[in-house]
Amino acid sequence: MPIPLFNSIASWLLKKRYHQIELFLKYPEEVQEEVLLQLLEFAEDTEMGKSYGFDSIGSYETYRERLPIVSYEEVAPMIERTRLGEQNLFWPTSVKLFAKSSGTTNSKSKFIPVSTEALEDCHFKSGKDLLCLYLNNNENSQLFTGKSLRLGGSKELYEDNGSFFGDLSAILIDNMPLWAEFSSTPSNKVSLMSEWETKLRAIIQESVQENVTSLAGVPSWMLVLLNNVLEETGKEHLFQVWENLEVYFHGGVSFSPYREQYAKLLPRKRFRYYEIYNASEGFFAIQDRNDEQDLLLMLDYGIFYEFIPMEGYGTPNERAIPLWEVQVGTNYAIVITTNAGLWRYKIGDTVRFTSKNPYRIRVTGRTKHHINVFGEELIIENAEEALKTVCQKAGAEIKDYTAGPIFMSGKEKGGHEWIIEFRKPPEDLSYFTEFLDNALKALNSDYEAKRYNNTTLTMPKVHLARENLFYDWLKAHDKLGGQHKIPRLSNKRDYLEELLQMNRSTAS
Repeated sequence: MPIPLFNSIASWLLKKRYHQIELFLKYPEEVQEEVLLQLLEFAEDTEMGKSYGFDSIGSYETYRERLPIVSYEEVAPMIERTRLGEQNLFWPTSVKLFAKSSGTTNSKSKFIPVSTEALEDCHFKSGKDLLCLYLNNNENSQLFTGKSLRLGGSKELYEDNGSFFGDLSAILIDNMPLWAEFSSTPSNKVSLMSEWETKLRAIIQESVQENVTSLAGVPSWMLVLLNNVLEETGKEHLFQVWENLEVYFHGGVSFSPYREQYAKLLPRKRFRYYEIYNASEGFFAIQDRNDEQDLLLMLDYGIFYEFIPMEGYGTPNERAIPLWEVQVGTNYAIVITTNAGLWRYKIGDTVRFTSKNPYRIRVTGRTKHHINVFGEELIIENAEEALKTVCQKAGAEIKDYTAGPIFMSGKEKGGHEWIIEFRKPPEDLSYFTEFLDNALKALNSDYEAKRYNNTTLTMPKVHLARENLFYDWLKAHDKLGGQHKIPRLSNKRDYLEELLQMNRSTAS
């Protein structure tokens, strides 16, 4: 089939889906209630379904009363039984695939079940919807005249007791439909290579020869790849390598710290950036408008959503609410029920709604990735926005960072300690630190109150990280490439101490 004709047919098919999207935009509550009742009916004969009487649950209120909210640790024994061969425990169809995730707060591996229904009706459906929304907003797109450069996980799929586990991206690549493989680069063989640095060279070797029209991957690792492409080809910017490049689909980490660096690599005003929000547990939201930073919550992927206001999270007053009770501007922890057999499961992410008609969100961080040792409630969204503001003032560019608390000792007050690796460092680190402190005060009233007259918190302490410190830290932990991320904020000093030690030992 000629490429222009393929582009036209693919675009037409994807745009047809937009009419279904309009249905949940118009009737969000009804669609979500239907999703929940269908999941309950489908799984009523499972071990869980019989234990909780799924067959007699006819409303959300009964569901909320009957089933507890759970963390991974609480469902891990049942997941492990399934990995060892038992079936029909929490989901009626055979579950053989598990997305291995270490998260970013715990070194212990998690094995998230991925059912056939989750693959087809959530992960692959979302990929088509991402293209559908993009094409609906960009009618002159020539996306399918070329290929998408995808940067997936760096782990292969490993068989274990008849089940398979690996990075979610590896599972998706290994099971993707032919049309998606046809329109992607590099090959599946290269995409699934396990050793990051060898894989990086192989991706470049294959992809620079292709007509790449889109990019897809985590911003931090994609930036490493793209800088290596320019170094390898000797070009000044990426349009000299791929003239028809038109969009970058990104997710996994906040894009804010990387935005200016991408603008230099892709110096074309009409180039588009589209953000997604997905995880091993499911695909949740897609940017549905050009040049906007909030994401449309996708309501018909076999996922039922609940939300816990963060002000009550982890307290005796903790209570989940359904989608139709959320408020704009409130920070919530997400609870999901899915077509892979996760029932009222806390995924560990936090979001804030920017709109209820339709339901749009912004990802604000992780339930465990914040600093709240002194009641300052500093979340990743605050940190990213403050660093963006400060870098603009100081003419600096950040590559990576992490921060943790300085605990009170005797009469000494507490504080926050940062270690930052700059691509372009500020001329004066003390001014940068002062700007950062003021920016955090402007964004977070709790932080400002604790900093008032040094009542509880003293001025932050900022360390310059040597070049490639974070890359070397990830390499030492076998976490190069794919879905692995730098832990940004923590209530503990574990990551911080380890990085500071590596920084000192190299400097000496």
